[in-house]
Amino acid sequence: MQAALDAYLQHLRSERQMSPHTLDAYQRDLLKLLQLCEKQGVASWAKLDVRHLRSFVARLHQQGLSARSLARLLSATRGLYSYLIGEGVCQHDPATGVAPPKRERRLPRTLDADRTSQLLDGAVEDDFIGLRDQAMLELFYSSGLRLAELAGLNLQQLDLPGGLVEVFGKGSKTRVLPLGRKAREALENWLPQRALAGPADDAVFVSAKGRRLGPRAIQLRVGQAGVRELGQHLHPHMLRHSFASHMLESSQDLRAVQELLGHADIATTQIYTHLDFQHLATVYDGAHPRAKRKSSEP
Repeated sequence: MQAALDAYLQHLRSERQMSPHTLDAYQRDLLKLLQLCEKQGVASWAKLDVRHLRSFVARLHQQGLSARSLARLLSATRGLYSYLIGEGVCQHDPATGVAPPKRERRLPRTLDADRTSQLLDGAVEDDFIGLRDQAMLELFYSSGLRLAELAGLNLQQLDLPGGLVEVFGKGSKTRVLPLGRKAREALENWLPQRALAGPADDAVFVSAKGRRLGPRAIQLRVGQAGVRELGQHLHPHMLRHSFASHMLESSQDLRAVQELLGHADIATTQIYTHLDFQHLATVYDGAHPRAKRKSSEP
């Protein structure tokens, strides 16, 4: 079994050219599966069946392995058996029909409207870095862009007179989004500064040396703004989540928010209905006469 596993990993390394990080993860998962097989007396990959695999998944879950990790293990198992079937070593895939436990869906962290205003209405330095960073923050919140979408943004995708921005999202899908007044003003203030850097290409956001800002650099700048203005950790996706939550809270139009975010499946957007419900529940608890808690008597 070890020899077949080694051959598969070599196949991933040389022919599939899998990244070292992903390859390490697959190797750890499949070695874990191999150890379980040895403990249960499963002598070959052809002998591992659905019953065994379900038992392994249940045991690992009881031992505290997360649903995400179990899903990755099953994915690695399916990849292994696809290879073994192609090599004529096996005729079945025991992972077919075996599902990992459902993941606990975490609600995204957002800023409320007041904290968002505090972030965006802070003092802006009237220089290259200050004007650039303000334009990035406004654009993230104005249009709900993903980090990769903002990093890849080019000048021809901006229509400032029309108040629009065209972005290329996941799956090479294009969507056209509105630009808020504040975002347009921030971009109009930034673009003359950008030109002074002698940009190497049409990137909207560049460094002082004229090079396109990468995702990591943008994350760092957003994080620094969060510490400076709010005293908290802040990342670009939190601004996207805040955009979505505030739009849904105001409009109650789930389909429109789905289109703005570029979600292929409305189920992905529905997580914001939970955030909206939490907001409504808080308002209810504080306002409804039959929900208010009595103040404790001295």
